[in-house]
Amino acid sequence: MLLEVFNGADRREAIAALRPCVDIGRWGEALADGRPYASVDEVVVAAEVAARPFSAAEIEAALAHHPRIGDRARGDHREAALSRAEQSGVDPSDAEVQAALASGNLEYERRFGRVFLIRAAGRSAGEILAALNERLGHTPEEEDEIVAEQLREIAILRLKGILAE
Repeated sequence: MLLEVFNGADRREAIAALRPCVDIGRWGEALADGRPYASVDEVVVAAEVAARPFSAAEIEAALAHHPRIGDRARGDHREAALSRAEQSGVDPSDAEVQAALASGNLEYERRFGRVFLIRAAGRSAGEILAALNERLGHTPEEEDEIVAEQLREIAILRLKGILAE
């Protein structure tokens, strides 16, 4: 969705176009209500402001349907396609890495009560696995901050991609 199309869409369509970035209604509403934007950079600045802070409830809701790292998101909807592209550095045929990610994901979920979230785009499976192992040593408070930042990074990366189409 090019910037001109986003600027000209009705409010409901604009909000719906942003959901694959991060499904946090307040964030999408703030961006839709801030239109028109003169540039993609202007939208990104507005998106960063609207994402600070995401509340704990917003983060938990956004993570509720987020796939585990190493699992391929299913379906043909936009968010699944974005997730698959972002995790392209994780080779599903590498059984050793898949097993380590699966084990780490389960340990993370037991420890923190939510799915492990990382901006996977541009990262190799080894980098993701190293980050997962490192983050297992964090306190819940440290991890809350990291998850919020990762969610913001993912949202902004996806927003840039959507507005460039």
